[in-house]
Amino acid sequence: MKILMVLTSHDRMGDTGHATGFWLEEFAAPYYVFKDAGAEITLASPKGGQPPVDPNSQAEEALTEETRRFEADDAAKAQLANTLKLAEIQVGDFDALFFPGGHGPLWDLTENGDVKRLIEGFLAVERPVATVCHAPTVLLQARTPEGEPLVKGRRVTGFANSEEEAVGLTAVVPHLLEDALKAQGGEYQRSADDFAPFQLRDGLLITGQNPASSAPTAELLLEVLAS
Repeated sequence: MKILMVLTSHDRMGDTGHATGFWLEEFAAPYYVFKDAGAEITLASPKGGQPPVDPNSQAEEALTEETRRFEADDAAKAQLANTLKLAEIQVGDFDALFFPGGHGPLWDLTENGDVKRLIEGFLAVERPVATVCHAPTVLLQARTPEGEPLVKGRRVTGFANSEEEAVGLTAVVPHLLEDALKAQGGEYQRSADDFAPFQLRDGLLITGQNPASSAPTAELLLEVLAS
């Protein structure tokens, strides 16, 4: 299995002056799900090199077994520091595509031409695409062969409006993901409780709601690859 993981290169939370980037758990948990399953993992980002980590995801209360494993894994940290540029990536080189979240993707992956090319390209050759938390924002630009929004009529999830409110960023983010998915005709679903694991599969499209959904979303992607 060859899995491509695409991370954000955006490091500023709007005009607040606060740092952002990708959420460490949403990278580390899937990374080790894939690695432990024997997958070959390639990392990429719009700018290449070291993608920014949201410092809040490195706070003590946000740490998990997987993030601690990553912090002790010099090889993984070296790989993360040297992501490839998205423009260099070809669809045919990989079996599956995974987008970790964090707030960064809302700014630089929502309308990125290479992201659009990859998502549409993977699905066109029947290879699965998975996203988690804020990363389903990447689906908003994708279209079906008929020109319809990719998410229209499909079951999807992502960071909920109430979760954004809970972290105090409703007025900061460029769009609320739940509303944006619904606006394109997505059949948005979510967990009964904020921040509880929740993930969905609709054909080759897999989405997870929040950080706690990261590992289960990655496991669901492996199930699709095995089917």
